[in-house]
Amino acid sequence: MEKEISQAVIRRMPRYYRYLGELLDAGVERISSNELSSCMHVTASQIRQDLNNFGGFGQQGYGYNVQYLYDEIGKILGLNETHNVIVIGIGNLGQAIANYVKFEKLGFKIVGLFDVNPALKGKEVRDIPIRMLEELPEFVKTTRVDIAALTLPKQNAEATAAQLSSLGVHAIWNFAHVDLDDVEDMVVENVHLSDSLMQLSYNIANHKK
Repeated sequence: MEKEISQAVIRRMPRYYRYLGELLDAGVERISSNELSSCMHVTASQIRQDLNNFGGFGQQGYGYNVQYLYDEIGKILGLNETHNVIVIGIGNLGQAIANYVKFEKLGFKIVGLFDVNPALKGKEVRDIPIRMLEELPEFVKTTRVDIAALTLPKQNAEATAAQLSSLGVHAIWNFAHVDLDDVEDMVVENVHLSDSLMQLSYNIANHKK
């Protein structure tokens, strides 16, 4: 796509997708931008501007066909394809990610689990065996890996990211407590759960002021 889409718009697209999915489950066939606005607490003009970045999808006087818009946003988000995911670091968070079955409904398939702890070797999470990290190069030779989720200590994250890049893996979902912004030829999404919790703490502190 030639037009540069802002990250703020991209961050809203999964919300649209989620709300439209809920509307489909409720049997809603069409919706106006004003009705969608009241559901999502985003202005109708913002919704129209966001969707116009990708072509619009609405009809004057009709609004949006919910199924069509849901499918088109899914394509924009790449959810019409299957993404093979590996998880590196099978502690509590890594196991939680591996156990979250909804990812597969969205097209994210967990295909491999890796750790450095010998005590975990051969154990399984949802019938997926845990391999040692030293087995990763051989695994990538025989299995397509699109995304690596890193749930490992921050001191190991940069070296692991560099190894993944050298093996031809081009996307990282990073839960390590360090931002990975300078990995060559990598798309990285840094996730800091503590940031969200601190924002919640701020909002609690200021709720009654």
